[in-house]
Amino acid sequence: MAMRPLDPAPRTYAASVYLLRRSDRSAPVAGEAAAGTTPDAVLDWLTTGAIGETDTLALFEGLAWRLVAAGLPLDRASLHVGTLHPQMIGFAWNWARADGLCDEIRVDGASLKTDAYRRNPLFRVIEHGETVRVDTADPAARDRFPLVADLAGQGITDYVAMPLGGGAYHNAVTLATRQPGGFGADQYAVLERVLALLALHVARHIALRIATNVLDTYLGAAAGTRVLEGSIRRGAGEAIRAVIWASDLRGFTDLTDRLAAADMIVLLNAYFERMAGAVLAEGGEVLKFIGDGLLAVFPFDRYGTEQAAAEASLAAARRALADLDEMNAKPPAGLADVAGWQPLKTGIALHAGEVFFGNVGAPERLDFTVIGPAVNAAARVEAMSKMLGRPLLLTGPVASHIAAPLDDLGAHTLRGVAEPIRLFAAGEG
Repeated sequence: MAMRPLDPAPRTYAASVYLLRRSDRSAPVAGEAAAGTTPDAVLDWLTTGAIGETDTLALFEGLAWRLVAAGLPLDRASLHVGTLHPQMIGFAWNWARADGLCDEIRVDGASLKTDAYRRNPLFRVIEHGETVRVDTADPAARDRFPLVADLAGQGITDYVAMPLGGGAYHNAVTLATRQPGGFGADQYAVLERVLALLALHVARHIALRIATNVLDTYLGAAAGTRVLEGSIRRGAGEAIRAVIWASDLRGFTDLTDRLAAADMIVLLNAYFERMAGAVLAEGGEVLKFIGDGLLAVFPFDRYGTEQAAAEASLAAARRALADLDEMNAKPPAGLADVAGWQPLKTGIALHAGEVFFGNVGAPERLDFTVIGPAVNAAARVEAMSKMLGRPLLLTGPVASHIAAPLDDLGAHTLRGVAEPIRLFAAGEG
């Protein structure tokens, strides 16, 4: 039996569009979209079985194949939704009957500024709420929308791009067929009825995705997931073992006195981008920013072993220090013309222990964080980094899992910590 090519119709995306995942289903959903399915059955599915579907890719792909099984001449379809996120404008799902693939993509804000977007039918839909339907054989349509010529080359005869429901997120859907003469009037009417129901599902999926985005952005991925799963009562949480990261910007008070507020915001964003970026790059969880401080964890269960978590935390700290050195040497945009902030320095402490990971606060205003003696100890160790003149300190519980040589600085008594803690220093490389 000949193997089907992994990607029989290679797809390419613009620089500001990212492929997140791909479903490869070259046939309708087994047992659910068999030949002989009717349009009414598809509509029934949208009001019953589809309600429990939380994966937008599965929902859209399943709908496309059901429409094909119901006799609709659908050859290409895409779904485009907006979202609330600081770095992206939305997501899209691209399905094609010919290759059996459905891609989930992320669309960043830079794409809105491209000529390709402005000359795409979706621009008219998303920005102006219009419905665009073109006969791909029409020379005027090809001149107006370069995409139309590409579609005609693929045998597409009829292409429709239309708004999907109302609201602030400017959702859209596109449909295309190779059928001679395009979609028939009855077929188009069925598609309009189907899309009216799909819009309700998409609104629900967007709400869930936005909630996830907001929680991940403000709480972190792990905490956000726990909150969405129902961990919202005060005191709800669990004890976990982890490496705790505590870091602090040196000279923060002096900098705030000397720099304009706008410049200080730019500086803090650049600084935290390097600190938090290093933590996230090594799989850690950023919990919160406290003024100029950063609290993060590297849970043991996420890495499988205590050694793996410790090594990841050390790699993150070294990366952060190296990135900060590079920032000092080559200031990013917005800081090159600001005087008096260099060199920027930080102190990082890595400590390991058991912490409570969960909800703390007042009944009507909770914070999902970590607390416990190990967190307090990490903060005290970070304060020692300035006194000892070493930007990166590890405690014995972390150092015991590190294979690389470290400088043993001996045991130190820390304020508020009952027993002396043995400290180790690591260089930046």
